[in-house]
Amino acid sequence: MMKYIFVTLFLILYLNNWWLFMLSLMMITFIFMHFNYPMQFSCLGYGLFNDILSYSMISLSYWILFLMVMASFIIYKNNNNPMEFLFVILFMMISLMLIFSSDNMLIFYISFEMSLIPTLFLIFGWGYQPERLLAGYYMLFYTLFMSLPLLLGIFYIYALSSTLVFWLIFVEMNFYLYLSLIMAFLVKLPLIFFHFWLPKAHVEAPISGSMILAGVLLKLGGYGILRVSSFIMDYSMSFGWLFLSISLYGSFIVSLMCLYQVDMKSLIAYSSVAHMCLVICGLMSMSYFGVIGSLILMLGHGLCSSGLFCLANLVYERTHSRMFLINKGFINIWPVLSMFWFILCVGNMAAPPTLNLLGEIYIILSLVSYSWYTMFIIMLVSFFCCCYSIYLYSITQHGIIYSGLFSINFINVREYFLIMYHCFPLNLLILSINMFSLFL
Repeated sequence: MMKYIFVTLFLILYLNNWWLFMLSLMMITFIFMHFNYPMQFSCLGYGLFNDILSYSMISLSYWILFLMVMASFIIYKNNNNPMEFLFVILFMMISLMLIFSSDNMLIFYISFEMSLIPTLFLIFGWGYQPERLLAGYYMLFYTLFMSLPLLLGIFYIYALSSTLVFWLIFVEMNFYLYLSLIMAFLVKLPLIFFHFWLPKAHVEAPISGSMILAGVLLKLGGYGILRVSSFIMDYSMSFGWLFLSISLYGSFIVSLMCLYQVDMKSLIAYSSVAHMCLVICGLMSMSYFGVIGSLILMLGHGLCSSGLFCLANLVYERTHSRMFLINKGFINIWPVLSMFWFILCVGNMAAPPTLNLLGEIYIILSLVSYSWYTMFIIMLVSFFCCCYSIYLYSITQHGIIYSGLFSINFINVREYFLIMYHCFPLNLLILSINMFSLFL
């Protein structure tokens, strides 16, 4: 634990230097990935541990935080409170590290709620439109409303089992305790019917807020379900079909909704809901393939969706609009960027060799083995996922450039590297499938 404190103090020294802070985050990511690789389980200190799931999520968090600073250079360029922005990033890093390495349910809950504070600051402080206040309130109250039953469930578990360590809890489950333990995580993922806060927060958030929401914060729900599954698995096998059915239906409906969006960010946000519904299906199947597939899809979606938001932001910074009606024909002026659009849209539809393909194969195997009836809906979900990904690519890259755009700046080297740092791990991590198979 002391080394994380020293890392935090080290980063504070660079709050007034944007580039050194960004490069330090990148170095910390590589140092953590190299020196903390666990074969199965390792201890980081009292109350902290590291296994494959924690290692994957912490590595993803550090990487996305580094890319957030790189993508938000316009804050530094316009002198829009850059030091305060870096401090919010630092606060976010501490809260995410505590969430993903804590083995105590109460510490996990406190860190889980603490991550809302820097996210709200990002939306309120650096958002684009006045509606960001309403979007922040939606996110706050949707999450907090379902988090109160989780806190009561934690107190109830401690009264019965006298411990809050995930691996030592043994409690006789009932339906109300089961709901209190998983609903906060399902809303965070989000589950269909509880998802309205997510597209609103994405549309109103700055690029850094969209990246951390899509890249990491949605994964807190899946991570929490995987952790509490150690003592609710037997009970979840009786009622998992309910949430699995709702999520399959939700994934199909949201995929259809993506096809009539007129805003780039809104389409990418709704596609995140569709992919996270598949993650819920894999988790609720309670099978080996489902759990491994959910972990892989969470990592792949974090990189792919974050990269798509970055591409949408590059267009928005130049045309000052996210509407498809205005943003057309960019293959004529940005052919290299069009290639990155193609790579990430193909990754979004789960084509080889991306992590999304591997995760969806595992999840489809788990669902078909769970029930043959799921095959028909999965077929439709995969088809419409391909449809809205092609729609996103074709409508932005092809066609005639809007005549009202008198001049458009070219893409600079920093922005090319930003997209490449999303594409490389997304397409190369499939070679490390042996690491993910060690999780269970």
